[in-house]
This record gives sequence, C-alpha cells and structure tokens, in this order.
Amino acid sequence: MSSATQSAPAAAALASELEATGPDGGRKPTTRRDKPAGSRWYKPKTVIGKIVLWILAIGFGLLFLYPFAWLLAASLKPRQEVFDNSLWPKTFTPQNYVEVWNQLPLLNWIGNSVIIAILAAGLVAISSSIVAFGFAYFKFPGRTLLFGLVLATMMLPGAVTMVPQYLIWKNLGLIGTWLPLFGMNLFGSAFYIFLQRQFFMGLPRELFEAARLDGASYWKLFTRIAMPLSIPSFIIIFLFEFQASWNNLQAALIYLNAGGVEGFTVPLGISYAMTTFSPTNGGHGDYQYVMVAALIVTLPMLLLFAFGQRYFIEGVATQGRKG
Repeated sequence: MSSATQSAPAAAALASELEATGPDGGRKPTTRRDKPAGSRWYKPKTVIGKIVLWILAIGFGLLFLYPFAWLLAASLKPRQEVFDNSLWPKTFTPQNYVEVWNQLPLLNWIGNSVIIAILAAGLVAISSSIVAFGFAYFKFPGRTLLFGLVLATMMLPGAVTMVPQYLIWKNLGLIGTWLPLFGMNLFGSAFYIFLQRQFFMGLPRELFEAARLDGASYWKLFTRIAMPLSIPSFIIIFLFEFQASWNNLQAALIYLNAGGVEGFTVPLGISYAMTTFSPTNGGHGDYQYVMVAALIVTLPMLLLFAFGQRYFIEGVATQGRKG
C-alpha cells in the first residue's frame, strides 16, 4: 500500500478534528441539529396533508362561530321562531333592530357600561403599573416577601371577599351607585402587578441610571421611561380589565339592582330583559329583542379587540423574547 493511500484516512481524521476545534484550540460545543421547518407536523409537504389541515382549521373556525351565527339568525326572527335552532330565518324581521330601542333602554345600558369599564380598566392599569414599577426598580429589605404576599392574594376566591367589600360600601352609603364597580381598582390587581413587573424587569436599568444622573426624579423615571416603553403591556391590561368589567354581572347585580332600570349595565340589563319578557312573569316571550340586544352589545368588544390585537401580539412577543 502506498504512502499516499495510507495518509488518506489520517488526513480525513485530521480535517474532522480541525472542524471540531475552535479558533482558540478549545473543543467546539456540540449542538443538536434542528429539524428542517418542512418536517414539522403542522407544515405538511403533500397536497393532501395541506387540504386536511385546511379542512380542520375551517371546521374548528365554524364550530366557534356557530353561537354567533345562531344569535344573528335569532335576532332576525319573529317571536314564535326564535328558538327553532335554524340558522336561516323563515321570516325575516329586521324591524327587531328598530323596535328594541323602544322596548329596552339599551342606549343607557351601553353608555353606563362603557363609562364604568373605561374607569375600571384605566384605574387598575395605572395603579398596577405604579406598584409594579416599585417592585421592579427599588431594592429594599423584604421586597421578595412583600411581592409574594401580593401574589398570594390571587389564591383567595372572590366569594371570600364579597361580603366584606359589600359591608364596606354599604357603610359608606354607596350602594346603588357606580363607585363600587370600579373603586376597588384604585388599589391595583395582583395579576396585573405581576404582569407589568415582569415587563419592567426586562427594561435596561442603564436607562434609569442615566436619567437619575441627569437629575430625573423617580416619578419622571416612571412617566418618561417606564410607561412609554411598556405601552403594549399597559394596553393588554386595559383590554383584559375592560372585558372583565363589561361582562361583570355579579357586581352589578349586587350594587345596582336596587336602583332604576336606566342605571343598569349591559349584563344586568339583559338579565332584566330576560326576566321581563319571560311568560312566567307576565311577559309575552319577546326574546327576539334580547337576542338583538345581546348581539349589539358584542360590537364594542369586537371593535376593541380589532384595535388592540396588534398591541396584544406585540406584548406577547416581547415577553417571549425576554424568556
């Protein structure tokens, strides 16, 4: 065997060793080779696989849209056809959308809910952000313990604090007013404090230190640096609380049920309409107006989501990059 033939395996081994050696002579860390994107199960290569995936996506989409389609169809039916479970009305009754404003003070309910939801969402977003900035920026003895106690309040069921809160508002003489529906948000929310703190922790601390050297106060650190950089998470908190306040039947039932009908919120108003139109309470079963009202009051939520989805996705993506 020639020397050239004998040196071929040695040269191959030497080349392999050099590839596995770093520029400083150290061993390169071995990494697992990622699978190509085309091999993932949700990215099929074949036409049949893509067709099946599209069929499944469309099927699940239609399944989730079915309640909304049923509600839309029921709102266009006369009284005797509301609950026939047909997605196509036999008798179109578009005048339901005109008559509902005469049957129910729907405009008052929507206005009340919008004002209360904006106040509740705005107050809890601001107060939670202030508390979260304190936990994220300041270092003081017992910070971890205090933050743990704040998070521990999330373990308390709402039924535990319902009676004490009611007694507080009753002693203050505020039963029948809007204040109990958003007043507690002045003290923040443990979940929102946690969410905003995690966002603040990801901000470069050098920004705050440079501002402090320029003479900025702690309040300016919060308003000029922290808040402008945390707009996505702030909007997420606002959207979550707006939706929660908009759908809050329990609090409205406790604190507003003693007042006039015009002062009701949307959930309490629809509950009142269901009771009023019920034949067992002397009504005529005009549930088509309830369907129209339920459909109309979903529009603000749809518009709010259409406006805030970009910030929601941006906030989730930012949190993912930090993790």
